[in-house]
Amino acid sequence: MHLVALVERPEHVCCRYRVSAFRPWLEDNGHRLDLCSLPRGCWSRLRLARLLRRADVVILQRKLLPLWQLYLLRSVTRRLVFDFDDAVFLRDSFSPKGLHSVRRLHRFIATMETVDRVTAGNGYLAEAAGRWKGTRNVWVMPTCVEPARYPLAPHRHQGEDIELVWVGSSSTLQGLEAIRPLLEELGRQVPGIRLKLVCDRFLTLRHLPVVCYPWSERGEAEALANADIGLSWMVDDQWSRGKCGLKVLQYMAAGLPVVANPVGVHTVLVSEGQTGYLPQTPAEWIQAVRRLAQDAERRRRLGTAGRHCVEAKYSVAAGAARWGDLLGSFQRPLSGQDAA
Repeated sequence: MHLVALVERPEHVCCRYRVSAFRPWLEDNGHRLDLCSLPRGCWSRLRLARLLRRADVVILQRKLLPLWQLYLLRSVTRRLVFDFDDAVFLRDSFSPKGLHSVRRLHRFIATMETVDRVTAGNGYLAEAAGRWKGTRNVWVMPTCVEPARYPLAPHRHQGEDIELVWVGSSSTLQGLEAIRPLLEELGRQVPGIRLKLVCDRFLTLRHLPVVCYPWSERGEAEALANADIGLSWMVDDQWSRGKCGLKVLQYMAAGLPVVANPVGVHTVLVSEGQTGYLPQTPAEWIQAVRRLAQDAERRRRLGTAGRHCVEAKYSVAAGAARWGDLLGSFQRPLSGQDAA
């Protein structure tokens, strides 16, 4: 099959992890994948329309198009898939306008009613899509990582010189800024720790030393593997329930135990006491970090379990099998129930 993915940018994180990561598997199985940035000008749209008419499957990633563009896209495509890994029918947790948006929701419903299949990054998103698409046409496609890209953390240190790590973009750094008091308390209560930020923007803390590591695609895996404990925190709201846990998967792939609050996909990816901890109160956070900081063997054991979990459920190989099932579903015509 010839697949065309309409994405924000080919180098965007969502495209890299949810589409282009599967190109080797697709090519090995006789498929072809083209990545196209969503066009802005009229001439670009006309050129793209010619390409889309020749494609067997078009994947629209995350973008909620105006209705006239959505229906135009539908008219030139044989099979249309919508892929999303955020609660795009809402605004984000830190929007000054609040979470709910009538315009976003109306576009989301129209998209669900128009496309043939939906690939959702987690169960919460799949449930939202299923309300308007019908569950048989909604596929849960978790975000996947390639474990072979990540060296395993050696966990040499114990008690002192322990490095917490957080990876993300400047937009998601707002989550860390929201728990600044907690981070300061960790620095006061657990001596010998520091926080490495792998990001394009940084924050400064008074009581917790911060190591600034400018993000790069080439360097992020090694930066994680050189740390000891992976951190993640999300606001407890509907937007966060749509997040798909990329940073947690990266920590686990690098063999790091994870400390995260019990919100959304965190409770799916992190098994309490097996791959990490899910503390709620500041006291529980301090206890979890202290326990891991003082016990290198515990960190190694939990990190190894996390790596095995990624290999089994969230690797590119596991995701490729799901894509194979979805493409195979196009070998039969849509029934009336499927189209509901």
